[in-house]
Amino acid sequence: MTSPLDVIPAPSQYPRTSRYYGIPTAVRTGPDGRQVTYLWRRLLPRPDSLTAIAEHVVAAGDRPDLLAFRYLGDAEQWWRIADANPVLHPDELTATPGRRVRITLPAGVPGGTNG
Repeated sequence: MTSPLDVIPAPSQYPRTSRYYGIPTAVRTGPDGRQVTYLWRRLLPRPDSLTAIAEHVVAAGDRPDLLAFRYLGDAEQWWRIADANPVLHPDELTATPGRRVRITLPAGVPGGTNG
């Protein structure tokens, strides 16, 4: 009997810069036989395991994407900053002027968790 959680062995459909890169996919087969492909849960890294490269003091008008562009060179990397700071929603990062936001090196970068 085939499990409804069979993993599909395939290369990632997401680019290396995506937060979903390398997350395995699985297939759920419904009672009607229809198959739905989905991503497994993405586990967040422990913030204290990341290497801090900067600390940003939030000012009015700051946004997570602007911080990512400023510190990481890519606005789409805002999720790396969110991973390094305990927030439920990315907008919480910059909602309060004066908040200190950790900027960290991503895994795989020399000096980071895997480099």
